[in-house]
Amino acid sequence: MAAKIRLQRHGSKKRPFYFIVIADSRSPRDGKFIQKLGTYNPLTVPATIQLDRQRALDWLNKGATPTDTVRRILSFKGVLYLKHLLRGVKLGLFDDATAMEKFTAWSTEHEAQVKKRQEEAYRNKRARRPMPGRRPEQRSEGSGSEG
Repeated sequence: MAAKIRLQRHGSKKRPFYFIVIADSRSPRDGKFIQKLGTYNPLTVPATIQLDRQRALDWLNKGATPTDTVRRILSFKGVLYLKHLLRGVKLGLFDDATAMEKFTAWSTEHEAQVKKRQEEAYRNKRARRPMPGRRPEQRSEGSGSEG
């Protein structure tokens, strides 16, 4: 059985919401799955991702192959980086404490970048919204310097 980590679509028409699941590669997209790892909502800015890192890492180590979109999600959440660091520990390049230290440093930096992106999106949204109580400027046909 070839296990895949993939998205399972939920939500109504034009309002997608996905579960990140482990499924047999032969099962249909929204069909039977083995285990649910998390959720992905692409409609929020930035996209909301909830993921159980440890279970995803366990399945990757067992040989489950992620789809392209899920690979990007796992990379964004740091699961692939953690797998890379643990492989370095297994090869003897550095110890487990150093690997976890590197991962926590990356994680704090990444969280700061995500927070910055969220605040920037919020500011842009506020800037586009008209101010309450103010009417938009209306142009009259008689104004201007037409001679």
